[in-house]
Amino acid sequence: MIEDVEITDNEFLRQFELEIGDNMARIEYALQDRKIFLTKYEMPEELEDQGFREIFIKAVFEEVKRREISLVPTSPEIAGFLRKNRRKYKSLLPVGINI
Repeated sequence: MIEDVEITDNEFLRQFELEIGDNMARIEYALQDRKIFLTKYEMPEELEDQGFREIFIKAVFEEVKRREISLVPTSPEIAGFLRKNRRKYKSLLPVGINI
């Protein structure tokens, strides 16, 4: 099933990864205190066309929630997703940050 994707946290490269076949999507991050800054989003067009953008970002947000840290979306794609899903993920934002 498409929702059953598994993301990997590549701590060495500081990025979350989603591998589907020969394609890999990435969300690069930087950790600071109890915050994770999602700085860069990359997804091959083939995966994008198959609808993996939302699935990948949701999986990363759920991982951040599980770690009980705040999320700062500095990538335009991530910020746009958060704006569209504000009600569900607003609690992930640090105090004083509005999207």
